[in-house]
Amino acid sequence: MMEAIKKKSIKYAIFKKEIGLTFIEFKKLLLDAEITIPKFSKLIKVSEKNLQAYKKKGEVPNPIAALAATIAAMHKNGLNYREVIESLSLEVKKKSGAGFAKTKKSGKTKKEETVEKK
Repeated sequence: MMEAIKKKSIKYAIFKKEIGLTFIEFKKLLLDAEITIPKFSKLIKVSEKNLQAYKKKGEVPNPIAALAATIAAMHKNGLNYREVIESLSLEVKKKSGAGFAKTKKSGKTKKEETVEKK
């Protein structure tokens, strides 16, 4: 009887929770798939730093959560998720923000160029 109550309350808790997959749940899914965060980040071509940042936020974005759950299920059923993901030929996204990127002309950052002009 107690186990039935536990199962119902767990299902209810999952259904009622307001946030998506927590970072701890994410890590458990990766553990189920027998893959580490560094290897997962290389596989999906996402910075490990970005994945670790979800720890501070407390939750993992839906696409990453869905992928982690899918690869855990595939692994549990004996399917090779690595082969499937690698067949996509994913590429690392290049940063295109302002940041401290060097300009093509001088090879210096915009901040260095500004200081030189003064």
